[in-house]
Amino acid sequence: MPHFEVQIHEEALGGEDSPVSGRLVEELTEAALTVYPESFRDIVAVELLGVERGRWGVGGKLTEEPSPIVTLRSKEGLFHHPHFARAPEKLISAITDAVVAVLGESVRERVTVRLVGIPAGRSGVGGRLE
Repeated sequence: MPHFEVQIHEEALGGEDSPVSGRLVEELTEAALTVYPESFRDIVAVELLGVERGRWGVGGKLTEEPSPIVTLRSKEGLFHHPHFARAPEKLISAITDAVVAVLGESVRERVTVRLVGIPAGRSGVGGRLE
């Protein structure tokens, strides 16, 4: 299962009535589907982790500037499969574009994307090894 974890300033997510969280979930799911087949839509997971003001630093200093870190964990084979030869490049671009679509062009240069491959036999769903 593709699983996104997004670390971002809490303020950037907005309050309870803000559409930002929902839009990030939608946009990141669409970004994943630039590589994964449509049949994966229902298993793409997105976890949004808000970081409180004063608890985010870049370059050795606390910063108020949104600097989202997006980690996508997926089966390692996807990143090596010949059919998905450009998957990492396509995913990094699509994920960055998804975050920018929600938070604005001003964050583009601060969006960090990490693709983490899970080795075969090291994950499972519903108690079953996958």
